[in-house]
Amino acid sequence: MSPWIIGFSVFFGYPLVMSVYLSFNHYDLLSPPRWVGLANYRYLFTVDPQVWTAVKNTLWLIAVMVPLQVIFAFGVASLLARVKSGAGVFRTIFYLPALAPPVAATLGFVYILNPATGPVNVLLGHLGIQGPLWFNSPTWSKPSLVLLGVWGVGNTMVIFLAAILDVPRQLYESAELDGAGPLQRLRWVTLPTISPVILFSVILGVIQGLQYFTQAFVAAGVAQGQASQAADVTSANLGYPEDSTLFYPVLLYKHGFTDFQMGYASAMAMLLLAVAFAVTLVILLNSRRWVHYAGAVR
Repeated sequence: MSPWIIGFSVFFGYPLVMSVYLSFNHYDLLSPPRWVGLANYRYLFTVDPQVWTAVKNTLWLIAVMVPLQVIFAFGVASLLARVKSGAGVFRTIFYLPALAPPVAATLGFVYILNPATGPVNVLLGHLGIQGPLWFNSPTWSKPSLVLLGVWGVGNTMVIFLAAILDVPRQLYESAELDGAGPLQRLRWVTLPTISPVILFSVILGVIQGLQYFTQAFVAAGVAQGQASQAADVTSANLGYPEDSTLFYPVLLYKHGFTDFQMGYASAMAMLLLAVAFAVTLVILLNSRRWVHYAGAVR
């Protein structure tokens, strides 16, 4: 077990302990840490004007994107489970987006949804529809990121597909003998049987939503570059446009690596860890009402 213990200690244990320590210090990466007690946490909860904007954006993303990802992945998996001819080809096609690197996928979506020259708005223009500004609009920037997130649900889709194919056929046959229709079989056979997979997908989606960074960071930088005709991600206004893509991890990055407030960023990271743990615990406790495990004794 020593390789795992060493890796865990170096890449997780030590950074976690240092983050806890630095959250009680003023640290700018250049000078030694200086103890400030709870000052970082007081500033986080009572002073920082951007925190609540970032929190609201993050909650919006989780509330909208996670359910859509789960529903879309389940819907695609249900359709693929019924395919008899060419099933492998269709499964590969729907899984391929999950293999695209996040940066490359985001760049592709920013290009496709370019309000001036993107193929989506060009097609809408031919249909007589005025396309939105997408990533350049405070109203459409988050929905654009949701579209990107739903497009790349290949991993979740594969897990759902395996769960659906694993549902015992005799359960469907028994339901049909009792007169159950397609919707009733879905409600009373499929969903209860795959409920552990639904729980796993929801928890994973919520945790990823709380840590959502790469796509928002790249999209904001490139979209701002398109608007100013000088794409420069490194000098972008994080949260562009109008802080609509300023999610909590983006704000954490801004304070830590742009403003060099690493102590304050560590305090933000500790709050994120506590919230992720609390939300996961709440979901697990409430899952007892609707998650059913095979062979479980009630």
